[in-house]
Amino acid sequence: MNRRTWLCAALAAACMGAAQAATVTLGLLVRADDERLASSRLDLAYPGHPGGPVQQAVEVALKETRFELEATRLEVKLETVEVRNAAEAKAAAQKLEKAGAAALLADLPSDALLAAGEGAGRLAVFNLGNADDALRQQHCRGNVLHTLPSERMRSDALAQYLMSRRWSRVLLLHGPRPEDAQRLASVQLSIRRLGLKAVDTRPFKLSADPRERPLANPLLLTGHADYDAVWVVDTDGEFARSLPYRIAQPRPVVGDAGLMALAWAPHFERFGAPQLARRFERHARRPMTGHDWAAWMAAKAALQAVLAAKPWAGAPKTAAWAAPDFTLDGFKGSRVSFRAWDRQLRQPLLLTDGQGVIATAPVEGVLHPGNVLDTLGADAPEKLCKAAS
Repeated sequence: MNRRTWLCAALAAACMGAAQAATVTLGLLVRADDERLASSRLDLAYPGHPGGPVQQAVEVALKETRFELEATRLEVKLETVEVRNAAEAKAAAQKLEKAGAAALLADLPSDALLAAGEGAGRLAVFNLGNADDALRQQHCRGNVLHTLPSERMRSDALAQYLMSRRWSRVLLLHGPRPEDAQRLASVQLSIRRLGLKAVDTRPFKLSADPRERPLANPLLLTGHADYDAVWVVDTDGEFARSLPYRIAQPRPVVGDAGLMALAWAPHFERFGAPQLARRFERHARRPMTGHDWAAWMAAKAALQAVLAAKPWAGAPKTAAWAAPDFTLDGFKGSRVSFRAWDRQLRQPLLLTDGQGVIATAPVEGVLHPGNVLDTLGADAPEKLCKAAS
């Protein structure tokens, strides 16, 4: 066979392989006109808040898996759908399920996420951006998996660190939003779980009303109490960011300012994390946040299950991800996996002040009879989810 004939044969084989490649669709449901991504908020870069569209993190995961997909003659198509409400989320999920999508990734409010889970039927839906504990507990869905840490996981991580430093007396400050009340309840559960003491619980409020000005004054809010740390719960983030160094006593601030427990921090320097952070920053031109890590992790989980299904015969069942032997590398030092009882991804959390990673959780010395990662978040005996196995 001469060189020209060989090249033609190779080209024909490549074309035949491309023609035989199966196309796998991943659906991505995001909020239309997402207020969290308004330039006025992104410019402020609140710690723990989204730093940009999660689609960028999904694209990084697709790039990283490209060669494995090509080797198995699979092509992945990412279909992004913006939804405005729960009805649109359900309709979009139904459409993608009927079109044969392999899995859905969703960054949605609670009502829209639950509607998407209902519309998806047996199709797995990965929750990328909602930390509400109720989605893992009383309002759970058997086909909805969660890669973003729950609020309870974050508060348990901080409570473990306070316990390890023997900063046991905690002054709680909380905002006026309904989300603040829900998150405060998670913090109080964590405080009791770790044997800490809440010396007082005080509300704050940012207001233009002169009569309410004391509610926004850090000195007044933190005075006349004896505490080892101040724990601030501020879903909005505006009050919390101005709290450190302005309290009545020289004490650490934790929660939504000072020391925070997050899924990811771009300053983490171990377990291959710098390489992942650089890949993401090259692609998105911004630092990677916890929401980005959750989106990247969900896409990697979906693609790993797709690659394991040989030959490709349709969407994997949700049980494939919740199986005990399904594990992933999250670049945080421990293999991560989904809990059977609430579909939450068990994972280490990074404790960061925004400048560097101070520690990781679970902290050293915390024990568990099964998996130490299950000391973060609701454990199996606390299960309220009836839809999961």
